Amino acid sequence: MGNNCVKLKKSTAEIAPCEFVKDSPVVVLYGSPAVPLTSYIRFALHHKTVSVRMVSAETPVLGRDTLVLQCGSDTVSGSREALMRYIESRFPRPPLVVSRGGHWDGTTPLIVTATMLQHRSMTWHIERMVRWAEDLAARGGRGAVDPRVGSPRMEVKKFARSYGQLLELMLEHAQMEERTVFAILEKADRGLSKAANEEHARDLPIMNGIKEDIKSIGVLDSGTPAYQEALSSVSTRLKSLQEHCKQHFEAEERDLLPLMEAAELSKAQDERVLEQCWDAMQGTHSHLFRFFVEGLPPHDAMTYLGLIIRCSDQDRAAAILRLVIE
Repeated sequence: MGNNCVKLKKSTAEIAPCEFVKDSPVVVLYGSPAVPLTSYIRFALHHKTVSVRMVSAETPVLGRDTLVLQCGSDTVSGSREALMRYIESRFPRPPLVVSRGGHWDGTTPLIVTATMLQHRSMTWHIERMVRWAEDLAARGGRGAVDPRVGSPRMEVKKFARSYGQLLELMLEHAQMEERTVFAILEKADRGLSKAANEEHARDLPIMNGIKEDIKSIGVLDSGTPAYQEALSSVSTRLKSLQEHCKQHFEAEERDLLPLMEAAELSKAQDERVLEQCWDAMQGTHSHLFRFFVEGLPPHDAMTYLGLIIRCSDQDRAAAILRLVIE
């Protein structure tokens, strides 16, 4: 289940171990783990059928911020774009760099790209929770087929933890939009974001109510009528939330986000608004980051990581990116 984007919890030297991918080429990376580009390229190589060996070192001539990639007789260094061109041509499957166009053309404000990618991740996680709730309700207190899930009570605890992570992500996203996108549009034309703000306020009690309902299931005896009824209720409420979010995201992407281009932000303003996004979503970009990225297919995850690399605080960017490979 999932986008299969981030699943690993191994040391970075074991991203694609030789004993697992026996006939794959070996890529050796020379660079500093403290540089955001290092984590970005390692994340890209994770999704290719290659074995990766990281050598933590500053390159003798080119300095701390340069990453050198070695594969067979090939030695490549340079910009992020140059390294990705090589990786994509040398290891074409799966493609990680999509051609510009549509939502990701050169005129799209950075905050719009970040917002839409966040929508995609949250949509995936909501769909996952709905499927999980349906399965729980259908089993009615019986254990899962996979024993690694644990007892019914253990599974409900995992379900509650996952929903709690989603809830935190959604709340931070809503606050980010209100402080950045909505604030900019309201300054340009008062009332533009009124409906979207009202929808945020409408959905908050629904989301918190679902959390409380899940918590109540944890104290019920599995298999009882009350337990079954509570599971069915949570499943129904999650489906309702899913539909609300779908309509809300579609409305924002249709009616509000395109207006950000008309706001005519300068390049400096565009970068500054993106920084405000990172400030507003500190949980998402720390302890929730692996969870967030799991909701994106690899090419979208690479786009999002590319936004993080633009962070003016490179130590902060490096710390965020390391979360998905360590």
